[in-house]
Amino acid sequence: MASVMLAIRRTTPKCGADVSGIDLSQPIDESCIADLRSALADHGVLFFRDQRMTPEQQKAFGRRFGELHLHPAWPRLLEGHPEIMEIYADADSKRIAGEDWHSDVSCDPEPPLGTLLYMLEVPSVGGDTLFASMYAAYDALSAPMKRMLEGMTALHDGETTYRGRYEGMNEAASYPSAEHPVIRTHPVSGRKALFVNRIFTRRILQLEKHESDAVLEMLFRHIETPEFHCRFRWQPGSVAFWDNRCVQHHALWDYYPQRRRGLRVTIKGERPFYRP
Repeated sequence: MASVMLAIRRTTPKCGADVSGIDLSQPIDESCIADLRSALADHGVLFFRDQRMTPEQQKAFGRRFGELHLHPAWPRLLEGHPEIMEIYADADSKRIAGEDWHSDVSCDPEPPLGTLLYMLEVPSVGGDTLFASMYAAYDALSAPMKRMLEGMTALHDGETTYRGRYEGMNEAASYPSAEHPVIRTHPVSGRKALFVNRIFTRRILQLEKHESDAVLEMLFRHIETPEFHCRFRWQPGSVAFWDNRCVQHHALWDYYPQRRRGLRVTIKGERPFYRP
């Protein structure tokens, strides 16, 4: 195993941490993985610079945190590696992945634990990704709002998000949908996090539709609060590893018509739960 001198430095008060002293392409001992697992749960997203990984090495690092997830709809997979999504945009793109605040594939009954994006090509300027702490979003809610939401559940739907969305995709007979707690408890940190997002969440099931629409819109706008955020400026060789259980992200498409390309590995998670 490689000797690791891990250094973790907070990016903003609420979200993110820069990690140095580690080569993700090399075997890493279990104590370091444990430190990274804890840091991921605490900070929500970890940033690594100057990495060089083969697809097999990227998958091997991801598997240290769990079984790899296969996306239900993404059409552009790396040849020979169905676990790796190619994230790509250029002058011919009609849309990009992640153009609004969301947690990856939250419509799955067991949504992904985390996502590992390794960037290969970046535009000359732009193409940053924003991250938002859902711990901070929960903590900032008023006590009456917390009492109302805790114990409520919401429908997360993939059908209306995925069908017809991506060029070149082979349409599935159906796409996943699931009911999840509006407030979830993180299984590692034990902290509570807001778990609704604009891309996938359709309805709070205990409310009338007009009530649900109003509450969800309030929560979606609440998630946009800048104090909850950090912003990552990509470079070739940069890696972001985010915890879908306690952060959301938003990819900026401000670099059209320039090209941006990265490889994404996603790690399976568990069914969300709420513990008072």
